[in-house]
Amino acid sequence: MCKPYFFVVFMCMLFFSESHAQNLHLKITGKTIDETKTIDAIGYSKTHNNYLSVKNEIDSLRNYLNTLGFIENRLINIKKSNDSVFSAKLHLKQKFNTIYIYYNYQDVNTSFLESISKKVTKNYFVTNIANVKSALDILNSKLANEGKPFSKLKLSNIKKKDSVNLKADLLVLSNKTRRTIDDIKIVGYNKFPKSYLKHYLKLKTSETFNLSIIEKKTEQLNNLRFAKQVKPPEVLFQKDSTSLYIYVEKSKSNTFDGFLGFGTNDETNKLEFDGFLNLRLINNLNYGETFSLLYKSDENDQDTFDATLSLPFIFNSPVGIDLNLRIFKKDSSFTTIDQKAKINYQINPLHKVSVGISSIESNNLRSENTVVALQDYNSNYFAISYHYLKPQFYDVLFPIKSNFFLESNFGNRTSSNIKTNQSLITLNAFNNFKLNEKNSIYANIDVSNLSSDNYFENELLRFGGINSIRGFEENSLFASLFGVLNAEYRYRISNSIYIHSITDFAYFENKSLETKEKLFGFGFGFGILTNSGILKFNYANGKNENQTFKLSNSKIHLSLVANF
Repeated sequence: MCKPYFFVVFMCMLFFSESHAQNLHLKITGKTIDETKTIDAIGYSKTHNNYLSVKNEIDSLRNYLNTLGFIENRLINIKKSNDSVFSAKLHLKQKFNTIYIYYNYQDVNTSFLESISKKVTKNYFVTNIANVKSALDILNSKLANEGKPFSKLKLSNIKKKDSVNLKADLLVLSNKTRRTIDDIKIVGYNKFPKSYLKHYLKLKTSETFNLSIIEKKTEQLNNLRFAKQVKPPEVLFQKDSTSLYIYVEKSKSNTFDGFLGFGTNDETNKLEFDGFLNLRLINNLNYGETFSLLYKSDENDQDTFDATLSLPFIFNSPVGIDLNLRIFKKDSSFTTIDQKAKINYQINPLHKVSVGISSIESNNLRSENTVVALQDYNSNYFAISYHYLKPQFYDVLFPIKSNFFLESNFGNRTSSNIKTNQSLITLNAFNNFKLNEKNSIYANIDVSNLSSDNYFENELLRFGGINSIRGFEENSLFASLFGVLNAEYRYRISNSIYIHSITDFAYFENKSLETKEKLFGFGFGFGILTNSGILKFNYANGKNENQTFKLSNSKIHLSLVANF
């Protein structure tokens, strides 16, 4: 019977002993009322478990007072008022607000100091006492980015400069050897094209090690269609070398794009179909190359074949080559063959400029020459272009945030041994304006202008259809100048479904017929992410400015974009 009683008494004593040890209270005052107010304003922990915790709190407060400029503060005494209360008294003395820090100009770049101090000389710089820690942190970061990642900064010989200022010496403790990138290793995608490291990411061996810049550069991997960064880069520092490890994963980048359009023919009132197939193969040879093949057939007996080959960074140089062949056939009226060759330079992951040449040959297929508007001709152009592309491949429904393409062509056309100077300007730009997680607005502008003294029908610009003004037949409109504005309000129902409105406007001129016209297209659509890709549905009704709406003028467009 004694053992249970003894056990209960022991547990009670242990409990009350522990409770007593957890109820020590600390009160810190200054030598004067003002000093006490300063201490209270700073704040400190007043409840502690034991005396060691009390002592550490007092030391911590004194160290913090040093950073505020009270470097002469001292502890007058610590008294135990009773079993649970300790009283400490401090004398803060004078507060110094400014410190003069002397440095060796061979250790620190003066331009670094100008970012942390408003007064910098070749011997010292001045800063507020309260800002010393943050200033040294910034300075240490800049030294690390200069290739000295193991630098340590320390203030020594801290003393009074005069009655209101302090002074100290800045010591830079580091290996004098500047770190450079000696080796770059790709982990995860071993066949990643090395030319993209040098010319796309602008990462090279022997350049000064700067981790913050390296991280910004490797983030640009996410702007590539065929690869993405899976985690931030890592660095291995060895005694005599620095190795950079970049973690990359190959992405599905090939696309198949097709659509089927159908509507009622205004003349025959019969249902007609049109469509196209667009195949894009990207980086299948692990070179970063792109091969695109387009075939389009529409209800106006028009056939288009378009093949493009893009080879980036040829021979590991900063320039790439774009080759294009386009064949257009209009029933039995004419054929046009357009060949282009461009050299491009990637300024950075978002910006690219190009120069090139193009040759166009068009032939009148009609045996009779009664149609003066159709003529055989050859055209040669010199082209210069600029392209800005900002992707957001993390968003499967809307993978491109912004696009801007501007191209100018200057040359001449030869027909029946007569040369005519011509110019062609093309602008295409769009942007997705994100309002919030659910709502966004898409705006696109497409403008082309062919300038010439006279025009043939078989050289006019052709537009209309799903990728132009919707509600009209594919390539059914031809002009010497046209401008198309597309606007959509998009509502994202989920991460795989969205609906949108269609509001299109177009203006065009056909100088060969001396006509000018305005066109409108209105409708709605939706997109669904399926296992095969993104299925898009568009319903649009097109009209000119003097025409009333007719359901028979409506067009339905279905398209499927699949990645593989």
